[in-house]
Amino acid sequence: MYRFLLTPRWLGILALTLAASAVMVLLGNWQLSRYQERAAINERIDTTAKVPPVPVGQVLPVPAGTAGALGAAPPADAAWTRVTVTGRYDSTNVILIRSRTVESQVGFEVLTPLLLPDGSAVLVDRGWIPPAPGGSALARPEVPTAPSGEVTVVGRVHLSESKPDAVVRRDGRIETRRIALPALARELPYPIYHGYLLLDEQTPAADPIFSAIPIRHENDWQNGGYVVQWWLFAVLALVGFGWAARREARGGGPGSDGRDRDRAGQDRLGHDRLGQDRLGQDRLDESAPAPQP
Repeated sequence: MYRFLLTPRWLGILALTLAASAVMVLLGNWQLSRYQERAAINERIDTTAKVPPVPVGQVLPVPAGTAGALGAAPPADAAWTRVTVTGRYDSTNVILIRSRTVESQVGFEVLTPLLLPDGSAVLVDRGWIPPAPGGSALARPEVPTAPSGEVTVVGRVHLSESKPDAVVRRDGRIETRRIALPALARELPYPIYHGYLLLDEQTPAADPIFSAIPIRHENDWQNGGYVVQWWLFAVLALVGFGWAARREARGGGPGSDGRDRDRAGQDRLGHDRLGQDRLGQDRLDESAPAPQP
């Protein structure tokens, strides 16, 4: 019954089905890896929120070198770790990160270097502030002065952002759109850590004008849904091939419906013609003169 599967046509259909299914499985596997990565980040965010902070030097490699140097890149799992560090803010090198959104409002994040006793610095994201009143979303705000003297900061490690933007210096302040640490390091007169801190707590307290940067969990369930979707498509492709092959084996293949319809039409046409011939013969018999006795 299934010898037709060895024909070139059906072998081609089978090859295309298997190739499509394999691609769908690979796409599902890729989405699975993305799901696992994002789930691990979410777990780390939740876990680190419950443990006491550790000294920053235990998480980020201590930078060494001259002005503009950047410390060694930390491992990926250093992100979101709560750390503590004590130093003095350098208010002469405030960094404004423009076009940042918090609660659907566009404004600025303010980074300020925290100078440490060894001469290096770690950038601290002190929070978000709105643009200057009455101006556009890019109107430079009035940044509160950082506390003078010794400051203790507790914050979460955040890794450098990708796709660096141009860094400019205006009126003694550095401006950019992305927190790309290699580009920012070149603008500072001391080595900095390869990672910055999202401020959680500060002693003395931070200015209330700052809004804390929200820590958003990754949308891992979206990737999980894509995994199920791609794998289901792969199964449906194979099931569809099996259904088509079974239908062909039972005589219901792609060409059989047409042949059956043609055959049925010819039968109906034959019956109609036979009926017309018989009707015509009956009429001829009725019109013929009756035989004389």
